[in-house]
Parts: sequence; C-alpha cells; structure tokens
Amino acid sequence: MNENKIVFKVIGHIQSPHIDPKQTPIQPVFCKGIKGKAIIEKQYIDGLNDLEGFSHIYLFYSFHESNKTNLILKPYLEDKLHGVFATRAPHRPNKLGMSLVRLIKVEGNILFIGDVDILNNTPLLDIKPFIKRFDTRQNARSGWQEDVTDDEASLRGKRDY
Repeated sequence: MNENKIVFKVIGHIQSPHIDPKQTPIQPVFCKGIKGKAIIEKQYIDGLNDLEGFSHIYLFYSFHESNKTNLILKPYLEDKLHGVFATRAPHRPNKLGMSLVRLIKVEGNILFIGDVDILNNTPLLDIKPFIKRFDTRQNARSGWQEDVTDDEASLRGKRDY
C-alpha cells in the first residue's frame, strides 16, 4: 500500500436541488429552507441508530465536480487572495467537503436534511453529529472572514451578486 494514498468508501449520495456548481450557495447558512436527502447504502444502515436525536449533523463528502487545485485563490466572500487552507473552497489538494446541515428525520436508510448547500448526487463519505458541548467555542476567531460584513457575506454566499 502506498503510504501517501488514503482510500475512502462512499457510504451514500446526497440529493439536493443544486445541479449547477456555479449556482450552488457556498455554505448551509445561506440555504435556509433548502431541503435534500442523504441516501445511505444499505450495508451502513445500522450506523444510523440513535442519529435522529440530533438536530444537526456534519456531512463529509467529495467535491466530485472539482477538477483543479489552487493553493492561492480568491474565495467567494472576498476579492482578496488567500491560501486554500484559510478557505472552504472546493479546489483543494484533497477534494474533501463538509457541511453542517439540519437533520429533519431519518426513515430507514434516508436522512431528510435541511439547509443544504451540497451539489446533487455528491458522494457522501461520513456523517458526524453536531454536539453543542464539543462544537461551540467561546472567543473563537474567524480570521479574514471577520472583515466581511454580514450583508456582503449574505449577498455573495447566495451568489446573488
């Protein structure tokens, strides 16, 4: 096995109304009310036990439509260049995406989710619950993002500009 290679198993696919990467909002916060589904492969259904007790879940997925890597890029929310690791842009060395979505309900192998910013038919790699005790931080800083106003973020994040 090559030590520089990691292989992930696709555990399902995400269905959403987003079919054009250039029209897809950039974060779940800009997708209020947009619903989707995560269809989990049958062999992983037992892993969904007790998930319904959580209001939000992290979905980890492949940016399967991204075919380039940019170490320096201009993120959607600003016109300045930044290092890719200071952004959540899809053009990364490893095409790994994550979104914090609302979990509406679980029915069998289907997760009904809300506030979805993920492209339709995206390969799903993992699911983790949001746990406010662990995932919320006092005095957290957001780097260059703190210079972007809420109005500007809302406009650019929805790609309405």
